[in-house]
Amino acid sequence: MKNPAFIALVALLVGCAVSSLPTPVRAQSVPRAQVSPIVATDVVAAGSELRAALQITLPEGLHTNSNKPRDESLIPIRLTVLPVSGVTVTEIVFPTPTDLVQKGADQPLSVFERAFSIAVSMTVDQSVSPGDVTIPARLRYQACDESVCYIPQTVQTGWTVKVVPAGTAVSPQHQDVFKTVAWGTGEKPADTIVATSNPARPTPAGAAGSTSATLDPIARLSEFAILGTTGGYLGTTDFIEFIQSAENGVQQKGMFDGRGPLAILFLVFLGGLALNLTPCVLPMIPVNLAIIGAGARAGSRSRGFWLGAAYGAAMAFVYGVLGLIVILTAGTFGTINSSPWFNLGIALLFIVLALAMFDILEIDFSRYSTRVSVGQSGQGSMAVAFGMGAVAALLAGACVAPVVIQVVLFSSDLYAAGTNAALALPFLLGIGMAIPWPIAGAGLSALPKPGAWMVRVKQAFGVFILGTALYYGYEAYSLFSDRWVDSREVTSSVEEKLKAGWHASLGEGLAVAAREQKPVFVDLWATWCKNCLMMDKTTLADEQVNGVLRNYVKVKFQAENPDEAPAKDVMQKFGAVGLPTYVILRPRAQGN
Repeated sequence: MKNPAFIALVALLVGCAVSSLPTPVRAQSVPRAQVSPIVATDVVAAGSELRAALQITLPEGLHTNSNKPRDESLIPIRLTVLPVSGVTVTEIVFPTPTDLVQKGADQPLSVFERAFSIAVSMTVDQSVSPGDVTIPARLRYQACDESVCYIPQTVQTGWTVKVVPAGTAVSPQHQDVFKTVAWGTGEKPADTIVATSNPARPTPAGAAGSTSATLDPIARLSEFAILGTTGGYLGTTDFIEFIQSAENGVQQKGMFDGRGPLAILFLVFLGGLALNLTPCVLPMIPVNLAIIGAGARAGSRSRGFWLGAAYGAAMAFVYGVLGLIVILTAGTFGTINSSPWFNLGIALLFIVLALAMFDILEIDFSRYSTRVSVGQSGQGSMAVAFGMGAVAALLAGACVAPVVIQVVLFSSDLYAAGTNAALALPFLLGIGMAIPWPIAGAGLSALPKPGAWMVRVKQAFGVFILGTALYYGYEAYSLFSDRWVDSREVTSSVEEKLKAGWHASLGEGLAVAAREQKPVFVDLWATWCKNCLMMDKTTLADEQVNGVLRNYVKVKFQAENPDEAPAKDVMQKFGAVGLPTYVILRPRAQGN
């Protein structure tokens, strides 16, 4: 009996593993630095100097740009110490940078290698009361290796120090770090905080975007109707079709779009019911009934009914809880699906499932279920029935795992779009699968018999699963390829658009559109987005496309850190799951 049951568990582990990865919208695999705050003394006396530092360690083989890169288009490392009453930052000391010769660069890059420290000198006013004081800080950096620069990250960190009365003795600590700091050569706090609309470069005074703080894009978006949203690389024909469809109110429909919530619920329920007819589940029904003591061994039909109900309820519970955990811990579907490692893992998982469907790979865990004894009487208990149902849900096999994974992914997508009821879909799938069990437990024997037809069903599943594996494999390749980009090229390309009349500030662009009653085209981009560069160089440079967009207010909105405000809020508002994303807006005064 083919029942590669561990695969269902692998599916759960893949989901849980992915949910634990770092979380930008399109970079779950982005490496993160380990940041450890330290202070030079065990306590600090009021009215004295406080010396602190951040010890930063990157994964092997990575570096960051220094605080003063030679190329101003590169993203510098920034440390911002947030204001605290009675604490004044006097100096921030960065380490001495290293010259790194990199392919394609005209001059050596100024970088900080894998492990380094940033020191901070502060004064604690005499008026600060004794007790613990927390000094928050924000570190922004971009990790790079020899070929690729990853999405910039922002770490919320800081120091908690114990303030004691003036004159109290203090004990030094971490002197191996603080003795090497070149105190007196650092930057003043004002030099380390640069307000930018483009994190890759400072915004000159009076430039587009410099007034964006007074033009809240989220507030202004309520004045506009979203006519269309799409993403990824689009050729000229597809792009123009998207614009024209948005202008004419034609919406792209997915497989479940337009069916209504009841239809979706019915389809998921029907899918769960159909799982009982798959070749990995159907032959196990009499075995499992015998294990839990259902049917005639239950003593009565009503007892058998409730034993079967407990067994089925456990299935619904397991699928529902596991699906709920994956959905809630993984964040949005866009976050999960944006990881090339996740897509590669899913592709490999579905390849294993397909091999099992074609009998190339055989993993049989079903024999373990027969080792469970329920006592000499043969009459099962509710607890045993529930427990066996939970085990059977995990050992359902290759025929069940693909459907469960697909439902969880679809539920994540709906939940990310704001449909909280999507959390119930995995439960509903389990309920559909559980429905026959109370009937079978009461003694139903007229079940479809296993036969040669089941081999054809299994092979049909195999073909479908292979197609799914190819899809996720291609997605993984595309996402890996999308990381291979020089951020300087992307920045230069965007600067050309800004010189041509595009707006760098979404709030400013919306204000112009509202004033002139014009539609808005928003292009969400980032310096790490290869397809953003390709679109600028090809489709958005096409004369036909420029003609279609001639009457639009065009905005280049930089979503450099998709998991942080304001990019996070804007992307959620547009339902964007990755970059590039294109949005068509129209002032509500024009209709819609």
